Amino acid sequence: MTTAQKARSQIAAGPEVVSFGCRLNTYESEVMRRHAQKAGRTNAIIVNTCAVTQEAERQGRQSLRRLRRENPDAEIIATGCAVQLNPEAYAAMPEIDRVIGNEHKMKAESFAADNHTPLLISDIMTVRETASHLVEGFDGRTRAFVQIQQGCDHRCTFCIIPFARGNNRSVPMGRLFDEVRDLVAAGHKEIVLTGVDITGYGSDLPGTPTLGQMVKRLLAAVPELPRLRLSSLDPAEADEDLFRVIATELRLLPHFHISAQAGDDLILKRMKRRHLREDIISFCDHIRSIRPDAVFGADIIAGFPTETDAQFENTLALVSDAGLTHLHVFPYSIREGTPAARMPQVDKATIKNRAMQLRAAGKIAMGKFLGSRVGSRASVLMEDGGIGNSEHFVPVRVSPGYEPGTLIDVTIASATDVQLIAA
Repeated sequence: MTTAQKARSQIAAGPEVVSFGCRLNTYESEVMRRHAQKAGRTNAIIVNTCAVTQEAERQGRQSLRRLRRENPDAEIIATGCAVQLNPEAYAAMPEIDRVIGNEHKMKAESFAADNHTPLLISDIMTVRETASHLVEGFDGRTRAFVQIQQGCDHRCTFCIIPFARGNNRSVPMGRLFDEVRDLVAAGHKEIVLTGVDITGYGSDLPGTPTLGQMVKRLLAAVPELPRLRLSSLDPAEADEDLFRVIATELRLLPHFHISAQAGDDLILKRMKRRHLREDIISFCDHIRSIRPDAVFGADIIAGFPTETDAQFENTLALVSDAGLTHLHVFPYSIREGTPAARMPQVDKATIKNRAMQLRAAGKIAMGKFLGSRVGSRASVLMEDGGIGNSEHFVPVRVSPGYEPGTLIDVTIASATDVQLIAA
C-alpha cells in the first residue's frame, strides 16, 4: 500500500497526517491530527514536509501530487520545514488547498472549522516560545514522542533547519512532566524525548537548567514511567548531570544516538560542528565506563564538500574506533541557502560509493553487536507481529501472543543480521 493509499483508506475515520523526516515531525503530526479531528476536518490530509535534504523535499512534493490524484475530494494541507522555507512555491501548487507554517501548525486555531486561510505563515526567527499543547496518546504506537525543545541556535554549514524551525525554545519542565504523566496513564511504557537540538535544552529558560537536570527531575517526578529514551545528542553539549543520570538511572535506556556527521577534524571544522573526532570517541568511551551496556548510533554525512579520500577514511574508521552500531548515513546533497552549497562539491558517484561503504560498515557492526547479545537477557517492549524493541533499540522476535505495549523480559537464543530471537 502506498503512502497515499494508506492516507485515503483512513480518511473516513478522521484526518490523516503523512509525515516525512525526523521524530519531532512524528510528534507534531500527532498534535496536528488531533487538532484537525477536534475541529471536524475529517476529510483533511496533512502533509508534514521535511527539508533536511533536497531529496526529502522532492519526496514531499511527489507525495502531495500523488495524494491529490488519489484523493480528489480531500482537503490537502501542506506544512513542515520545506513549506516554511518556501511557502509561496507550495501555495502555487494546484494540488494544495492550504499552506501552514511551522509556528502555526501546532496551534488549534489553525485547524478550526471556520479557518480557511490559504497561506498561514510568519517569520519563524521571531518566535520565542513553543506552542502550548499536550498529547494524550499516540494511536498505534507503543512508544510516545515528547517534544522538549524546538529550533536550534547553531549554524552548521550544511543545515537549513534553523531557518525553518527558528532558534532554540525549550518547553518548561512542568508542562513536560504533565505530558509524560498523561502519556504513561494512557498506557505508553516508553517515552522518547525529542527536538531539533535536545542537548541545547534549557538555555533559554529561567535558571538555565540542563538536559541532564531535566531528565533527572522527570524520572523522579514520574516514577511510574518504565522506560525513557533520548533522541539525537550533540557530544559537545552533554552536561555532567546527564552523565550522572546515565550512570545511575536504569530507566534511561542505554541506546544513545550521536549527531556526529563526520570523523575527520578538518571536515568537522568546515561543517562548523562544535566537536572533533576525539570528542566523539571520548564521549562513547566515557559513557561505556559508567554504563557498560551502552550502545551507540550516529548520523553521518557521506561526501561532504571538499572531503578527500583520506578524510573519508577517517570517518569510515570512526565506526569501529567509537564502537558505533546504529548508523544513519546521509549522502550529502546540496541544500541551497547554506554555506556548504558554495563549497567545492564531491561528485555524485563518489558520494554514493562512500555512503555505501559506511552503510556496509554499519551493517557489519550491527551484526557483531546482535551476535554478542545471544545468551543475554533483554527487556522487550512489544509492538506488532510478534516483534518488539529491546532496551538497545534493536528488534526482537518473541513467541506469539503478546499484546502490543506489553513489556517483557526474555533470554536471547539466537540472532540474524537484523534482529534478535528470544528463546
